[in-house]
Amino acid sequence: MDNLYYVLGAGVLAMVYAFWKTSWINNQDEGSDRMKQIGASIADGAMAFLKAEYRVLAIFVVIVACLLAFAANNQGDSWLVSVSFLSGAIASALAGFLGMKVATKANNRTTNAAQSSLAKALNVAFTGGSVMGLSVVGLGVLGVTGLYVIYSQCGFFSDTQKLIQTITGFSLGASSIALFARVGGGIYTKAADVGADLVGKVEAGIPEDHPLNPATIADNVGDNVGDVAGMGADLFESYVGAIIGSMVLGWAIFGDLDYVTLPLYIAGAGIIVSIIGTFMVSVKEGGSPQKALNIGEFGSSGIMVVVMYLLITKTVDTNAMGIFYATLIGLAAGLGIGLITEHYTGTGTKPVKSVVDQSITGSATNIIAGLGVGMQSTFIPVIIIAGAIVFAHHNAGLYGIAMAALGMLANTGIQLAVDAYGPISDNAGGIAEMAGLPAEVRERTDKLDAVGNTTAAIGKGFAIGSAALTTLALFAAFSEIIKSKLGESPFVINISEPVVMAALFIGAMLPFLFSSLAMGAVGRAAMAMIEEVRRQFRDTPELKAALEVLGKGDESSWSDEDKSTYEAGLTKADHGRCIEISTQSAIREMLLPGLLAVTTPIIIGLLGNLVNMGPQALGGLLAGVTVSGVAMAIFQSNAGGAWDNAKKMIEEGTEINGESYGKGSDVHKAAVVGDTVGDPFKDTSGPSLNILIKLMSVVSLVIAPFLF
Repeated sequence: MDNLYYVLGAGVLAMVYAFWKTSWINNQDEGSDRMKQIGASIADGAMAFLKAEYRVLAIFVVIVACLLAFAANNQGDSWLVSVSFLSGAIASALAGFLGMKVATKANNRTTNAAQSSLAKALNVAFTGGSVMGLSVVGLGVLGVTGLYVIYSQCGFFSDTQKLIQTITGFSLGASSIALFARVGGGIYTKAADVGADLVGKVEAGIPEDHPLNPATIADNVGDNVGDVAGMGADLFESYVGAIIGSMVLGWAIFGDLDYVTLPLYIAGAGIIVSIIGTFMVSVKEGGSPQKALNIGEFGSSGIMVVVMYLLITKTVDTNAMGIFYATLIGLAAGLGIGLITEHYTGTGTKPVKSVVDQSITGSATNIIAGLGVGMQSTFIPVIIIAGAIVFAHHNAGLYGIAMAALGMLANTGIQLAVDAYGPISDNAGGIAEMAGLPAEVRERTDKLDAVGNTTAAIGKGFAIGSAALTTLALFAAFSEIIKSKLGESPFVINISEPVVMAALFIGAMLPFLFSSLAMGAVGRAAMAMIEEVRRQFRDTPELKAALEVLGKGDESSWSDEDKSTYEAGLTKADHGRCIEISTQSAIREMLLPGLLAVTTPIIIGLLGNLVNMGPQALGGLLAGVTVSGVAMAIFQSNAGGAWDNAKKMIEEGTEINGESYGKGSDVHKAAVVGDTVGDPFKDTSGPSLNILIKLMSVVSLVIAPFLF
């Protein structure tokens, strides 16, 4: 137990690092008064949304905590499961809050740094992302390890299995917040993005993030609430889910505390390795930001291999090398999925170029090409996941699969830092446009943003791959709980049983229903946003006149009256109304998809109990939703990423049949339509699916002792 204090120390170190880097960000120059004003508007909008979201989620969290305490008391179990649940929910919310707080400080500072050099801008953006990454792993390690130490030292449990089962509530709390944060943030950001793109870029023909567009501030707010707070909560619950799933199986299979605490040691070491990795990221002027980020990510992975070998061989006796190979397989699988994702979504790659080429014949062929790329992109990642499952099990059984998931997430700190860098860079570009900075500033931020699209896609690939392994680990833990509860060994789910097959089909259908709810919500919110932007362009004389001036071409040809008219229009866009529309829509629309994930396992378990097959029916449901959800998530995330970077390649002047088209052309407009279709794919429904499958698994794990 004494060694776990070192793990807690690593968690504290992560938080100290995060606060140190936050202080460094605060000391950077914010730029001009106009840049400060824009940055403040984005920060205020982001915090307003987060407060509104957390007010709603607080009610949900309190109700579920009370129900868990009531159910536990009725079954003679510990009410402390509700304390674990509350702790997980609070830690997840806090991680999102801290990450978004610093992201909204780093965005305009990145813009200002881009006025000097690309290297300085990368440094500021990545530093902002590293706060998110280290906050997530720090709070995750402190939460899980802290609960384990407190419950053990205070003598709340005489049975170790009950203690670990109680800690699973922490994962449930984290997963619940993550799903609502991901769905709510995704609806917010895509409603604003779709509205800004379709009315601004396609209908009005003005540049992206132009200050005359009333939806631009809401769009930039959305990057933070969706891709920073949402992604942070997503990987937080993946991270703690992998740790807790490994702990449950470590005790159930080996009955030895060494196998229970090993995941905590690896997670603590991963924090230190991630901090080292952040110091590896640097780029010289004219260098490649992607290469710099890859050095940090792959370099830290190499160090992590050595660290995991030393920890595993020193901690456990039985099958130490098999467990090490399993974690190595998981880490390699995560990197492999990341590389494949980069191939299908990266700027300049063959799949993305195929989308660019087919944009020349219009939006229909652009969309067909993007769908084809997304569907094809599922093949190799699914093969990698399947291979990781088989080989991890071959080396260390079910515990090996859980450790493979943990190996994939061992350097979450640096992975999430790379991922959160993306939306900061995107915001920086928007601020450069709205502040009217020179073209070379936007060119530098666009370089960072294009890499950010790829890093975001890679992050989603990691999240989806880890979701598959983590879900299987949680499913195995669920099976072990059922065996101990019912005294059945082994616990077998026979798919030839009609009840199991029926539940399997229902599970396979759920990702489609969930995606429909999420995308329908984006569509409805986007319609409201589009109508508002059109109304302002139509009914605000100053905006209308400024748009007419903008249509005259280069500013050098404007008269003094034109310049005055344009300046007057810049102050008339009602950004606040657009922020309000996105906030209200997201809060209202996130509830149904979230409740679907939480309640379906309970309903299927209860219905299965009517025919004495509750555990088997629930197992069939989890198998169906996992297989269908993983493939659907990869498809949607990669299709959206390909469409996005295809649009950016056209904007950068990529040649199609020997000719460049650029912004404002029909080819560009076709690419914008494709990108708009892909937005809810890659930022709302796609990344939310991996949380859906994990949340359903952890709900099943937590309710199993009460339901059966």
